[in-house]
Amino acid sequence: MTGEKKKKKRLNRSILLAKKIIIKDGGSPQGIGEPSVYHAVVVIFLEFFAWGLLTTPMLTVTFSSHIFLFQTGPLQGLLSFLSAPLIGALSDVWGRKSFLLLTVFFTCAPIPLMKISPWWYFAVISMSGVFAVTFSVIFAYVADITQEHERSTAYGLVSATFAASLVTSPAIGAYMSQAYGDTLVVILATAIALLDICFILVAVPESLPEKMRPASWGAPISWEQADPFASLRKVGQDSTVLLICITVFLSYLPEAGQYSSFFLYLRQVIGFTSETVAAFIAVVGILSILAQTVVLGILMRSIGNKNTILLGLGFQILQLAWYGFGSQPWMMWAAGAVAAMSSITFPAISAIVSRNADPDQQGVVQGMITGIRGLCNGLGPALYGFVFYLFHVELNEMDPSAIIPGPPFLFGACSVLLSLLVALFIPEHNALSLRPSSYKKHTSGAQSHVHSPQGGPCEGKEPLLEDSSV
Repeated sequence: MTGEKKKKKRLNRSILLAKKIIIKDGGSPQGIGEPSVYHAVVVIFLEFFAWGLLTTPMLTVTFSSHIFLFQTGPLQGLLSFLSAPLIGALSDVWGRKSFLLLTVFFTCAPIPLMKISPWWYFAVISMSGVFAVTFSVIFAYVADITQEHERSTAYGLVSATFAASLVTSPAIGAYMSQAYGDTLVVILATAIALLDICFILVAVPESLPEKMRPASWGAPISWEQADPFASLRKVGQDSTVLLICITVFLSYLPEAGQYSSFFLYLRQVIGFTSETVAAFIAVVGILSILAQTVVLGILMRSIGNKNTILLGLGFQILQLAWYGFGSQPWMMWAAGAVAAMSSITFPAISAIVSRNADPDQQGVVQGMITGIRGLCNGLGPALYGFVFYLFHVELNEMDPSAIIPGPPFLFGACSVLLSLLVALFIPEHNALSLRPSSYKKHTSGAQSHVHSPQGGPCEGKEPLLEDSSV
């Protein structure tokens, strides 16, 4: 018994030490300024800019170890699918900053191993799927600090930042790799990843107010509170959650497959040069930034959240069909412009999910969406590879007799069409609840003073508490 007490004391000390590292005494967030969307934007930009630099070195490692890639892709996607709801739920309990640090660290951990050992690189990148869910924590962070009517614009800004990070980084990485070698590119990417981690530690303040958390760092947390399968079980019980999940799965599955093979398809089949591919990525990225910032805001205000999702899915169907039937370079460029417009779908879906969830459930609902996207990242490339094989399409030359040059893209268009039909039935406003019943009991005391009429006015830096519609 005495030994068990000592172990508990040591555990409590470790928890308190971690709390002191991330949060100052007195509960005030440690960081630069108040929590803002710009903190989230910098974190996303640095993480994906680092990975964007590695586009050329990754092709070298991938083609030399393609068997490992085939094995690790589905595993990484499955781990993301299972872990994203868990990490999101834990961030609802313990705050966002610590899990931002955790997800960014483990997502970027494989980068230096790329040149040290390909075996270790593929092993670590497979296991990093458990923590490769930065987007779910980032979107929950943004939901904590924005009002409902601002959220779609904020999500569009975050998604646009992801596109912006990939506008120039592949071209910079390709130039540096050709001029100085892959090793320098990997070192630079590692340095940027470390900068991102330091930025989170030093500059990013906690966004989730202390009184919004159902448990403090020292309080016990039951498995049911953060059960990753609780949200998955709820999918079958709540029709709205089920419709959103099916929509995300059917629309992102072809997108994930497209990312894995499209640029190789452009180069080997359509005849793009490496420079043209880099220019294509840059142009589509810039157009995506405009679509997710300017166009998304206009559409959300004029036609509403649900209709914006339907419009984005319509653009995605047109884009994939054009890729599937297109055989000329100008067709790819035109379809790329349509692809940029289809990028409004994901931030619009994240906005409708966030708007219909309780303030203390933002992490778990965003984790649910990110988990499904992670599963698609594992299944999509395998699906596209299988369809290419089924139609005897070799990614090294164009078959002039082929009626459909890109069969997988046409299959993807059919999948997105099904997604659009499912999305028609998503209600515009509906309360989502992924919380177990015991969780409600556990948190009722902590939440009662937040919503109490005698509580007085809320602080300006907690707009979610002021928004009665949430």
